[in-house]
Amino acid sequence: MKTMKGPGIFLAQFAGDAAPFNSLDAICAWAAGLGYKGVQIPTWDARLFDLAKAASSDAYCEEVKGTAARHGLAITELSTHLQGQLVAVHPAYDDAFDGFAPAAVHGNPAARTEWAVEQMRFGAQASRRLGLNAHVTFPGALAWPFMYPWPQRPAGLVETAFTELGRRWRPILDAFDEAGVDVCYEIHPGEDIHDGLSFERFVDAVGGHKRACINYDPSHFLLQQLDYLAFIDLYHERIKAFHAKDAEFNPTGRSGVYGGYANWVDRAGRFRSLGDGQIDFGAIFSKLAQYDYDGWAVLEWECCLKHPEDGAREGAEFIAANIIRVTEKAFDDFASSGTDEAMNRKMLGLS
Repeated sequence: MKTMKGPGIFLAQFAGDAAPFNSLDAICAWAAGLGYKGVQIPTWDARLFDLAKAASSDAYCEEVKGTAARHGLAITELSTHLQGQLVAVHPAYDDAFDGFAPAAVHGNPAARTEWAVEQMRFGAQASRRLGLNAHVTFPGALAWPFMYPWPQRPAGLVETAFTELGRRWRPILDAFDEAGVDVCYEIHPGEDIHDGLSFERFVDAVGGHKRACINYDPSHFLLQQLDYLAFIDLYHERIKAFHAKDAEFNPTGRSGVYGGYANWVDRAGRFRSLGDGQIDFGAIFSKLAQYDYDGWAVLEWECCLKHPEDGAREGAEFIAANIIRVTEKAFDDFASSGTDEAMNRKMLGLS
């Protein structure tokens, strides 16, 4: 059995223009001071990381690893969530998602997609140079505007969307395979891959590609009222990354899963700081230990109530307390009778 690593922290929600959040060195010092052992780096944030440089320079990657190591930290994974989102964008979201890309490709969906694919390839090479074996991202979406079947979807619409999604991602997955890195998609509303069935559709669309894996985040499942523990039983072989993020679902007579367009504070389903929500993390950590998950447990802080620095401090303690150091022996070994095959056959009446 294997013991997972952690606690780690995703830096995206903490990076900013003020110290200690405005450079990799300073934010690593801050994270280490809270008890974190690893950092997950958002590759789009130039204050912390240069993805293109990391894709081509071993010296730069050694510098990045050295910066983390000076504070006793490892790099858990690189994140390309924003770039991965742009691999596939429905035209309804063109204007909103242009903000994720450089100004030079705004208003040009084809150029934006080409930029996003290049970024993903950079992510594969940078992960390899950093010695990482997993990478976290979003898959993007073409069919999401048709998620609810009203008006009735025409036959073949969803199949066509996933065929195209698979066509775009297959060469990216091949690039990650050449780099020896798993692509861990965060299964998330707003993405075409938003639950187990849609993940299965995607895996089929990429020919069962072995690098098509999962960044497991139970918060998105609770808000969909999906069984997040059974999900681990079903898909544990492809879970290669883990965002520890909490959530709660409190439906009323006025609001349920879809939220009535309310802001996060007033929604029935909302993200909470780790330990403040309804998710049974004791059961999650147990199941992941049961299935030999040996990747990182990474805090992703998103909460509509609590200050992020408080959430980060409490999150390090929470993850550390929940990681199970797996046993190397069975609890009843003390009572072993020391039998052998001959004795086994005798006990069964076979000798």
